[in-house]
Amino acid sequence: MRRDAAGILLRDVEIHPYTARADCRIRHGNLVQIGRELLPAPGELVMRGEGGALLPGLADHHLHLAATAAQETSLDVSALSRGELAAALAGADAGDDGWVRAVGHDEVAHGDLGRDTLDAYRGSVPVRVQHRSGALWSVNSAGLARLGAHHASQEGIERDRTGRPTGRLWRADGWLRDVLGARPPSLRSLGARLACLGVTHVADATPDAEAAEAVFAAVRGGELPQHVMVMADGAGAPRHPRLSIGPVKIVVTDHELPDLDDLAERIARAHAAGRPVAVHCVSRIALALTLAALEQAGGLDGDRVEHCAVADPSAAKELARRGIRVVTQPTLVARRGDDYWERSEIGDRADLWRYGTLLRAGVRVAPSSDAPYGDLDPWACLRAAAGRRTPSGRVLGPHERLPARTVLRGMLAPLDDPGGPPRRIAVGSAADLVLLDRPLTDALRAPHARHVRATLIAGRLVYCADGPA
Repeated sequence: MRRDAAGILLRDVEIHPYTARADCRIRHGNLVQIGRELLPAPGELVMRGEGGALLPGLADHHLHLAATAAQETSLDVSALSRGELAAALAGADAGDDGWVRAVGHDEVAHGDLGRDTLDAYRGSVPVRVQHRSGALWSVNSAGLARLGAHHASQEGIERDRTGRPTGRLWRADGWLRDVLGARPPSLRSLGARLACLGVTHVADATPDAEAAEAVFAAVRGGELPQHVMVMADGAGAPRHPRLSIGPVKIVVTDHELPDLDDLAERIARAHAAGRPVAVHCVSRIALALTLAALEQAGGLDGDRVEHCAVADPSAAKELARRGIRVVTQPTLVARRGDDYWERSEIGDRADLWRYGTLLRAGVRVAPSSDAPYGDLDPWACLRAAAGRRTPSGRVLGPHERLPARTVLRGMLAPLDDPGGPPRRIAVGSAADLVLLDRPLTDALRAPHARHVRATLIAGRLVYCADGPA
């Protein structure tokens, strides 16, 4: 297929948000003409739309690019029992770096992992296992020795009363990467997967600047075709048309809540630099602390709360009053809703993973994947938000259900305005587009990635399920 053609002509497409069918001409990265029965120009690539919907490309407003790419080469233990986990670690091959790397640890299914437990499973080679939340790595004794953790003063290395490392490393990804001298994983395969799903815009929620620089390099080097907004504090100038700097990501950890004044100071510092904040909140107390800190520091347009996993109606009204956006993850209900229900305080269960309530309160809300912890597939997100079904079939918060079309609007919002007005298809707009194999109404009856026929980014065809006309 000639992806470097003089231009692209899409014939007979249903243009979102209307139902009118027309032809669209794309040149130099923009949509330059919309009309009926447009004649092909010399050298132009012609694609038949056959009445399929043409949408602005989908946006994932919160994911972790490097972690998602790394998961492809890791042992996923999330679906294993405790005994199966032990057997899997015992038989796993070490990677090129000499480590056995696993993801998806769950303390209920697998028990608490520390050096002694991991030593019993696999003591001969370094092992590190990531918790399903992404906040914790558990490492065996061989791994601790390789890291030099016995002598390191790095914050996050958990120790027992005698000062001996337990093998649990809290939010120590940057330190691990530095000590291991690990090269960032290639993002090429992930970029291709996202393109197959119709995703043209992503917000990388990884908080450290080194990870942001690796993303910059991947975009500049052609590994990642998507538009990318990074949230790392201290990220340098992107110097590329598909790169941008977003809000500063701040993590409010529940195992070690920050001081209110310190959190307010971090927010004020980001605002002083002209950047809003994106605050990670997964508990009622974390949200309350964040709202108090924002009250103390003052708000800035674009401030947002990531996850907002527990929010009662009064908190929803407060978020709306302050103009604070929320970026939520419907597929986490579909993946882990039963766990959330069982592990939550009874008083929190009605307030888990609000969506519909937030919108009705006037909060600007956008959906996202939180990949690799949630499902990367945006079409699975549409199904999850509409059904709110947990793995056991329980409906978690039936009043939070939303039509797929409503959730899709959130996926079409600009990266710097989650929950804002959706991007539109019009002459002069950027040709960041996804073409479906059927009209939108039909596709939303049973949302699925197989409906994606083609994806264009900056006018370039980056995915096509079939050939041109």
